[in-house]
Amino acid sequence: MTRTRTPLELAAGKLIVAIQKEWGAELGEPGSAAPEEVMHASHDLLQAAKAGALVNLPGSASVSEFLGVQWLQAHPSVRPYVQALETAASGEPRA
Repeated sequence: MTRTRTPLELAAGKLIVAIQKEWGAELGEPGSAAPEEVMHASHDLLQAAKAGALVNLPGSASVSEFLGVQWLQAHPSVRPYVQALETAASGEPRA
């Protein structure tokens, strides 16, 4: 039986796909470690979304801060997905 994903999990998954596109485009370039760190952080967000704990991001007030504001500013195509995840998280029940 297929598990139904929550809107929060779906938004986190779409964010991962958007980051993967940027990561793939930058692979092998100088400074390519930064997108890899963002990729790992996005997977952490998905795990938090699955656990229903996205409201408690460690050391951050927002998804943007958790991923890295500077990296996101340099990758505007990812920002709509961050916004979608933040919007989905705002409707998440508080733990």
